Formats: sequence, C-alpha cells, structure tokens
Amino acid sequence: MNKNSYSQLSGIQKTAIFLMAMGEKKTKEIFAQMNNDEIRDISLAMASLGEIDTHTVEQVLNEYTNKMNGPANVVGTFEITEKFLSQVLSEERRKEIIGEMQGPAGRTIWDKLQNVNEEVFANYLKNEYPQTVAVILARLSPEYAAKVMAYLPESFVMDVIMRLLHLEKVQKDILDEIEQTIKNDFMSSLTMNENIDATGRVADIFNCLDRHTENKLMTGLFERNREVAQNIRAQMFTFEDLIYLDNESLQKVLRAIERKKLAYALKGASESLKSVFLQNMSQNAGLMLMEDIDALGAVRLKDVDAAQSLIVETAKRMAQNEEIEIRSQTDENEEMIS
Repeated sequence: MNKNSYSQLSGIQKTAIFLMAMGEKKTKEIFAQMNNDEIRDISLAMASLGEIDTHTVEQVLNEYTNKMNGPANVVGTFEITEKFLSQVLSEERRKEIIGEMQGPAGRTIWDKLQNVNEEVFANYLKNEYPQTVAVILARLSPEYAAKVMAYLPESFVMDVIMRLLHLEKVQKDILDEIEQTIKNDFMSSLTMNENIDATGRVADIFNCLDRHTENKLMTGLFERNREVAQNIRAQMFTFEDLIYLDNESLQKVLRAIERKKLAYALKGASESLKSVFLQNMSQNAGLMLMEDIDALGAVRLKDVDAAQSLIVETAKRMAQNEEIEIRSQTDENEEMIS
C-alpha cells in the first residue's frame, strides 16, 4: 500500500491495522466477541494490506485511541494473517476462517461435496460398497447425509446404517484413498454433469415466467439455436402439458384446485385442454365450471397466467411426492410393445 494513504483506507482496513498493532492478546479478546463473517472480513483485509508505514499506523491508532506510544510498522500478508489467527483463535475456528478466505478451492473435499446435488451424489454412491459409503457419510454433515440417503435404495441404506453403527476410527491411508477416488471418479465429472443440468435449470426458470415473456424468449432462442431451444422446451412442463396426464393423475390435480382458479386457468386454455379437463369431471361439476368461465367476462392475462401457474406448480409438487406421474409429449408418442 502506498505511503501516506490514510485517507484511502476503508473502515475494515483501518480495523485490520488497529488490531494487528494492538497485538495478539487484545485481538483474541476482541475476536471472541465477533461472529465468523466479521472475523473473515477483517482477516481478508489483514491479508491484503501489504506493508503499512509507521505514520499511517499512527494515524489509525490516533483515530481509535488518540494516544500512540512508539508505533511500529505493520505488514499484512496471507501467511502473517494465518499465523496471527493461530494465536488468537482455536484451531477449529482458524481452519474455518482460512477455508472461507481461500474460497471453494481451499476447502476440503468434504466441504465441496456438500454443494453437490444430493441425488447426483447418491447415484454415485449406490455403486460403492456399503462400508465405503458409511465412511463417506460419516464425514459429511448430518443434514446433507440424510438428504443423500433419501435417494439411495432402501436395502442398501440399511446396510450402510448398520456399518455406520459399528464404524470405528478409519486409518488415514484408507481415508486418503477414498478422498482421492472421489476426486478422480466423481468430482472431475461434475463439470460435464453441470453442463447437462444447465438445460434443466433454464427450463425451470422458463416455467416460472409469465406466458408472454416465455413466448418472447423462447422465440428468440429458436432463432439463435433451434436445438438448444428444443431441448429446453422438452424439459419444460407447462399448463398445456397437463393434457398428457393420465386420467387418474389429472383428476387428483383437479380436486386439489378450487373451482374459481380452474375457471381463470381455462379461460385462456385451448379447446382440446378444456375438453380433457371436462372429461375428467362429473357432468354437474363440468357444467358449473363452464358457467363460471362464462361469468368471468374479460379477464386480465396476468390473472390467467397466475391461475395456470398455480395448477402447474400443484401438479409438479404432486409428482415430486409421487402422488401422480407426469408424462411428456415424447413419452406419449413412444412406441409400445405388447
């Protein structure tokens, strides 16, 4: 940092200089009153200070105390900050702060794993030995481990649980081997999986757009890259896709929606979808719904979109809970063998 740069210091940089000048004992007492986010921010400022001249240190201390006896130069680097933290924080807390300062690249494989989609990781683990899976899950947070286990086959999970119950201290060389295997066989393939999942994420975003915006953006996508647009459209589930639900599934969805919302939704629906809806309702309920639709008169497009989005979200939620099965148009057109 340039000399005589006191006026350019931010508040967090002044705090970092002040604490380093105060020494480890005082800083330890101050850090004890702070949360990890505050300590991390100050530590990052410390690590990036460089050499601070005596005059600047004195100005900082005068601002905090109005007293200064023989100020010394302060030097802030990552290495000095790490050593400094080792004197004022517990080992566990120091590692946590340093890990956050370094970012994802500086964290352990176990930290990185907990940012991975649980289903993706479960699909990898189900091909491993239950004993190996037990060792891995024991290294992860209980919350994340529970989510992963939910995607594993039940009989396999029971084997893993039994091994977790009898798990003893794992030798370091075995643990190192497991870590290396995960890095080589699983983590290295995540980039490819992320590229595949990107289409699904965009499809999810499009599902949340209003109909006008969705049509405009989809048209633009088709003009730029027809193949990508088709892939996104294939993964989307829209209101019109309800036509591909089997009768039992559609009836469950209809029972979960109040009639007024159905009327708004069908006000902007195609005749073919209206027909499918009515076929899955009693004659009396269908007549009442049509009367409700006629009574609405002119309605705002955003109200129609909101009602249709509600029904779509209800169907998706029921599918996630395995109450219904959602089939795409592609599924509908697949050839069947008797």
